[in-house]
Amino acid sequence: MTKSDKVLYVINELERLYPKTPVPLLHTDPYTLLIAVLLSAQCTDERVNKITPILFKKADNPFDMVELKVEEIKSIIRPCGLSPKKSKAIHELSNILINKYQGQVPNNLSFLEELPGVGHKTASVVVSQAFGEPAFPVDTHIHRLMYRWGFTNGKNVVQTEKDAKRLFPKEIWNKLHLQIIFYGREYSPARGVRKEKDFITVAIGRKSVINKYICD
Repeated sequence: MTKSDKVLYVINELERLYPKTPVPLLHTDPYTLLIAVLLSAQCTDERVNKITPILFKKADNPFDMVELKVEEIKSIIRPCGLSPKKSKAIHELSNILINKYQGQVPNNLSFLEELPGVGHKTASVVVSQAFGEPAFPVDTHIHRLMYRWGFTNGKNVVQTEKDAKRLFPKEIWNKLHLQIIFYGREYSPARGVRKEKDFITVAIGRKSVINKYICD
């Protein structure tokens, strides 16, 4: 298969497997999604989804969040890890949203990336999943699979995002990045992959990857 054929194969197979792509993190609006994504750094979505209802019961908007003390936020989000850093960022970004954006989350990558605790990936998730703007957030699953499938050199997530945006049609970025994540979790984890399970990698992947990571 040519690279174009491989790209089309991936798109078709992922659409067959995952015709619907619900956002994994529980949220009700752009602000609660922003907080959930921030908390998901080095933490599973499942754990975040157990903690955010507790936090959002106390504060689900920046005006209520700044009324909480940082220590109170930290105690609630502790199970998500990095709680000292994350609690401070949540409190600070909530203040900024109030003072600079009238309490609203900006629909702009650059503005979002200026907020404490918000990197490019978090900002990309928010504009994609909260506002429907085309973006291709690259997490560990996407970075891993893009390399396994021979679509990027695996150098870094910046290069992986550039390659993904170059190869895949812009109109499907928002859905496709979730489909790749779902496939990575279910069929092609970092370790313990089996040939009969990870059929896309077997069909189009790098031979070196298949030989190294996939057991018979």
